[in-house]
Amino acid sequence: MSTTIRCGDHEGGTRLLTLDRPPANAINEELLADLAASLDAARDDDAVRSVVLTGAGRFFSGGFDFAAPRRDDEVAGDMYRLYRETHLRLLTFPKPTIAMLNGHATAGGLVLMLACDYRLGVEGDYKVGLNEVAVGASFPRAAFEIVKLRLPHSRATELILGAALYPAGQALRLGIVDELFAPDKFSETILRRAARLGSFPREAYAHAKANFVAEATARIQAETPEEALKTISVWLTPESRAARSKQRVRLGVGE
Repeated sequence: MSTTIRCGDHEGGTRLLTLDRPPANAINEELLADLAASLDAARDDDAVRSVVLTGAGRFFSGGFDFAAPRRDDEVAGDMYRLYRETHLRLLTFPKPTIAMLNGHATAGGLVLMLACDYRLGVEGDYKVGLNEVAVGASFPRAAFEIVKLRLPHSRATELILGAALYPAGQALRLGIVDELFAPDKFSETILRRAARLGSFPREAYAHAKANFVAEATARIQAETPEEALKTISVWLTPESRAARSKQRVRLGVGE
């Protein structure tokens, strides 16, 4: 039974999946495994026509959990593979998916959003961005391909290499969301949009989507163990470790 993903069903066959791992819905092995299992269940349930992904509290997701214990090489490799497989499940999910941006979405949390077909956000006081480079984190192949698929080259470059966090009002300019809505219309609008997408003939939607993500999916699946190891090794350099140590201190989570 999932402990980090809450599931709820709504009219029109929409299943709402809520990341629920306080305080920041940070990504770790448990959340990734729970999300993969929840997506599998939604895929296999004929009553589910669309999926909406959101976060509990003030966060959509704050990205990787910096409070997690340091992983040895074998555990880090397992985490990397789980990350890849879970993101592939979301990217290639055969039914419509909408990211419901309710709060802070940074680093890996923003990548989760971008893996969805549509991204719709609420107006508010929160941050979005891809700050991995600033904290000494490398982009897994899956994350990099998802960002390249969803964003124009100039915006992807600004987000990845600039490594800044932006106010929510910049999300439209950056291409992170398709629309921003007032809080009083937000949930109702997203669920209505999801139901509309779910009303399309499912085979037609699945076929079109599979073709749309095919090239990015193939590049993710073609990653070799040596390429994955090179990506993981970026996390282990002295400067990367020092940057994350400063981030842990800032977040108050220690080493």
